[in-house]
Amino acid sequence: MIIDCRKTKQQTILPVFYDIDPTEVRHQSKSFGEAWAKLKDKIKDETKVQRWKSAITEVAELAGFTLGDRDESKFIQEVVLKVSGIVKPKSLNHVSKHLVGMQSRVQDIHNKLPSVEVNDTTRILGIFGIGGVGKTTLAKEIYNSFLDQFEYSCFLANVRETSQRKDGLIQLQETLLYKILGAWSLKVRNEDEGMGLIKKMLWSKKVLLVLDDVDQLFQVENLLGDRDRLGDWLGLASLIIITTRDESLLTKYNVHLQYKMKELDHNEALRLFCWNTFKNKEPNQGFAELTEKFLHYAGGLPLALKVLGSYLRKREEIKFWEDALEKYKRIPPDNIQDKLRISYDGLEESEKKIFLGIACFFAGRRKEYVTNILDGCCGFFPHADIQILREKCLITIDEYDTINMHDLLKVMGKEIVRKESDKDPGKCTWLWSHEDVRYVLEQNKGTNKIKGILIDLPEKKGLIHLSPGTFEKMPNLRVLINRNALFSEPPSYFSNELRVLDFKNYHGTSLPSNFNGKNLVDLTMTKWKLKSLGNKFKNFQNLKFLTLLKCDFLKRISGISGLPNLEELYISECNRLVEVDQSIGSHSKLVDLSICNCIKLNSFPSSLNLRSLKSLFVACVSLVSFLKLGRK
Repeated sequence: MIIDCRKTKQQTILPVFYDIDPTEVRHQSKSFGEAWAKLKDKIKDETKVQRWKSAITEVAELAGFTLGDRDESKFIQEVVLKVSGIVKPKSLNHVSKHLVGMQSRVQDIHNKLPSVEVNDTTRILGIFGIGGVGKTTLAKEIYNSFLDQFEYSCFLANVRETSQRKDGLIQLQETLLYKILGAWSLKVRNEDEGMGLIKKMLWSKKVLLVLDDVDQLFQVENLLGDRDRLGDWLGLASLIIITTRDESLLTKYNVHLQYKMKELDHNEALRLFCWNTFKNKEPNQGFAELTEKFLHYAGGLPLALKVLGSYLRKREEIKFWEDALEKYKRIPPDNIQDKLRISYDGLEESEKKIFLGIACFFAGRRKEYVTNILDGCCGFFPHADIQILREKCLITIDEYDTINMHDLLKVMGKEIVRKESDKDPGKCTWLWSHEDVRYVLEQNKGTNKIKGILIDLPEKKGLIHLSPGTFEKMPNLRVLINRNALFSEPPSYFSNELRVLDFKNYHGTSLPSNFNGKNLVDLTMTKWKLKSLGNKFKNFQNLKFLTLLKCDFLKRISGISGLPNLEELYISECNRLVEVDQSIGSHSKLVDLSICNCIKLNSFPSSLNLRSLKSLFVACVSLVSFLKLGRK
């Protein structure tokens, strides 16, 4: 019967040779042979006896366990460990059959783990990344791949969520003891007792343990204890895996190997989306272009790809897809947004302010720039909080020091701001929606809660009939960016809290008289009608970035000496510009200077502090000016 099960059901046979040698069974010799002879005399069916003999011989030739003269208790432990490794499930529940991109990541970790040098015997792997990127799925796959090597194992899910409940940590401690030891009889009265019991019961045991979705250091410490003492009580070659959204938590716990879970690349994302949408590797005919748009929207996030794919499954109307995309560009599906929002909800208030500012306005800008803009603003602490956001995987900072944010996080951030006041956009902190911006500016609905306005109107809707006194109702406005709007009349008021004034088509001949610009850090003038900058520059003591584009009425740039903190100066396509202040040449903090396509410029600084400049670009200026620069 055993051999039949092996052949028909591919079951595993593990023969145990207890007080007998395998060769005696294989050849039916010695005591086994004597017992076999007696059996043959009792059984008259020769065909059955031959089948039994053949089966016994086949089993005896399989690799198994032989007691010999070994210690019996250790022999039993060996059998139990082997059997446990086989009968334990190879796949944790809810691991998808159609994983994409996981195998290469599992292999990457397998390659890196052996090279980790540790002073004790326990290795700790930390997997971190944005919500919905697949950290838990990767941890399950790694857990499954190591399962056969461990006698004791436990995948402790939802650590963050469980620990927030009453006695949640005690529940986690009891679950850990049960899953490893197999008994609920061990009851824990408090967290200290639980930690002591875990150490006692797991003493010297080789353990594979996953702590999934951890967001606070105390959760790890109440389940594992002091990181530096793990090797004193856990068994040889134990492996701990921690998943989290917070990279700093892994650093604080001195995790040996930190692994950042990255989004899927384009090909991986295409496969995952198409499988969930079309049950195929490629999009159906006519849906290729829309598929690419959804891939761009999901940004390689597996959660989003699966949710969107499932939603669009069997939807064969092009219009349905188009409407869904437009809807989700504004508000992501709840099951995506809820997952992403967990990290945001765990932030402190100042960190939330920075996150929302980046989501609405500053994604794609350099870290130094954003820090300069927000430094000193009430309630903003950019030097510390930007670092916290990076560690919690809410932003990334690339090799060029540029702050980037996943598109879905940006959409989520904007939705959070929008919900600050659904019915009255004038009470929101950041305004970017062109409908809301037009409503506030034309209906005079501004309030002191508004910190930033981005004006980016659709084509053919570029005129705003500015209501008189509108900007006066926004005294706390810190960022004003107008990309393409024309105003029926130029603003008569700018807040003195402005850090950024990036304005296109300013048709006033001078800046508002009330505006002193003492807090201004970035001034970008595009198509302004100012003929000169007058004496305003003397007030711009904190200005670091000055950009002049297509200011055709501007003939001279003077007063630069009144900008002691100027770091970057860009002048382009100012067709009537003939002179630039000589003081530029002696600016000690100026690091980037670019002057191009100013065809009438004939007076250029005779000397430049080249040692301080990181970038100098001069092109398409007059020949006289170019020759002067050449002689220098």
